[in-house]
Amino acid sequence: MELGSILQFLENRSILVTGATGFLAKIFTEKILRVQPNVKKLYLLLRAADSKSAMLRFNTEVMSKDLFRILKEKWGGNLNPLISQKVIVVAGDITCDNLGVKDSYLLEEMSKEIDVVVNLAATTNFDERYDVAIGINTFGAKHVLDFAKNCAKLKVLVHVSTAFVSGEMEGLIKEDPYKLGETLNGTSGLDIDTEKNVVEETLNHLSICRARKYGWPNTYVFTKAMGEMLLGHLKDNIPLVIIRPTIVTSTYKEPFPGWVEGVRTIDSLALGYGKGKITCFLGDPKTIIDVIPADMVVNAIVVAMVAHANQPNESIYHVGSSVSNPVEFTWLQDYGFQYFTKHPWINKDGKPVIVGKVTVLSTMDSFRRYMAVHYLLPLKGLQIVNAACCQYFQSTYLQMYRKIKFVMRLIELYGPYLFFKGVYDDMNTEKLRRSAKESCEETDVFYFDPKSINWDDYFMNTHIPGVVKYVFK
Repeated sequence: MELGSILQFLENRSILVTGATGFLAKIFTEKILRVQPNVKKLYLLLRAADSKSAMLRFNTEVMSKDLFRILKEKWGGNLNPLISQKVIVVAGDITCDNLGVKDSYLLEEMSKEIDVVVNLAATTNFDERYDVAIGINTFGAKHVLDFAKNCAKLKVLVHVSTAFVSGEMEGLIKEDPYKLGETLNGTSGLDIDTEKNVVEETLNHLSICRARKYGWPNTYVFTKAMGEMLLGHLKDNIPLVIIRPTIVTSTYKEPFPGWVEGVRTIDSLALGYGKGKITCFLGDPKTIIDVIPADMVVNAIVVAMVAHANQPNESIYHVGSSVSNPVEFTWLQDYGFQYFTKHPWINKDGKPVIVGKVTVLSTMDSFRRYMAVHYLLPLKGLQIVNAACCQYFQSTYLQMYRKIKFVMRLIELYGPYLFFKGVYDDMNTEKLRRSAKESCEETDVFYFDPKSINWDDYFMNTHIPGVVKYVFK
């Protein structure tokens, strides 16, 4: 696998990025503009009714972010001309044919000019409505493939999926494709057209139950898996790269350490703990929590994109850390305790939130007993007293109720991750790293080796401070 110069590959290329307002898409866009401003065009597709509202979204949800601070410092007053010359903001919607692009002239230009398609559009909500999730993550992926097939100069399609988690999975999880109809629990009958019909016939009670019927814990990973199945089945001779990142965390180094956006999986725990909402939780302390910084994911996307240009096969890459540099669940608890003890969150009343060691229950039964004794029974008693005292204790009751609801919601969403017994085989990714090291001229620019990360330093000095700065409200 000869890579040569990645920067030379990117020069004078036209790249379509879908889901352009998303977390990884923004980091990808910033990276390309910063390291290779001689890219020909970046077509940034985002959901909007027309070009005017698309440009408004681009300015407010992309360029205004602190992520672009280094780029702005580098280019100064020349940045706006660079953006005007290199970036074409496209109003569209991947749930529609032709990616929802209504401008026929622009559509024709894109089909003639685009060399690379990077599909980063997705809904990542674990409990997303099923019709929304399947529309974006499954059939949206098919629409991107259909569009890519019409691109005359296409070198490669990169589809960013996810590393799949399920109670049915344990041990070493291979970088293998999912075949059409394949399920995690052996249940037969998974048919994507049937799933589409189910959505159309009834929209209620669909989200979690459809996923769990076939072994997936939530609609996010389920619809992502079906998206992969469709791509693999329908790709024909399109060069296809599937990237499966694990839990994506804040940037490790570039454009600067600690940039993050939105409440991601483990950050929900940090958010709840730092604000005093979590005093007990559920999970196996020895469970490996597979995390990977966002800039490493983006670098892996770029390197894989270059490595597989013009190769009409399907290549799958797990981008994570559980094999080469694993993080244990108990470490995250310790990092949170150490950080918020030294740097307590100041609440809306101006008082520091004092945190303590979290009680971690190792089974669901022990967790339910703990919650009943320490929270549910006292809450019931407080409800009775509050009613007797004409709602005098209403604020205390609501605060306690919200805390319990918050913890139970986290358990429902993230429980499968906290007892997960698998690790993600990254042999393909390791081969890509080695090839890049041997034949690529810019390995320091496009780094993605998790073995280089000191997790103590990263979480204490980069990730948690970044979450506090950019996510805590």
